[in-house]
Amino acid sequence: MNIKSESMECPEGKSSDVNKNWHKRGKQNYICVDCGRQFIDCYQSRGYAEEIKPECLSMYVNGMGFRAIERIKGVHHTSIINWVKQVGEWLPDAYEPDTIPRVGELEELETFVGKKK
Repeated sequence: MNIKSESMECPEGKSSDVNKNWHKRGKQNYICVDCGRQFIDCYQSRGYAEEIKPECLSMYVNGMGFRAIERIKGVHHTSIINWVKQVGEWLPDAYEPDTIPRVGELEELETFVGKKK
């Protein structure tokens, strides 16, 4: 099905020599005669809105679980996990405190090792 298309331009070669090339997923597909690239006329943006990511990260930092955030915000929990990992890579490996405390606190813990009679 090679039908000439008016006013369509190849996004790669910027050629106006473009033919219609069937449909893909319900959208008209085009092919550039010069470079052979296939494309559609309008692409939808994928992903979540820009304000969603900081909101989800804030909810996570404040103690909410991944699936609870998923239920409230409608964002898949694996996306939130990936965002937390991404932000975690920006953090330094180890924290160097300015001062080292002189006194520490220990709690006693008793355990029993052996057999009961």
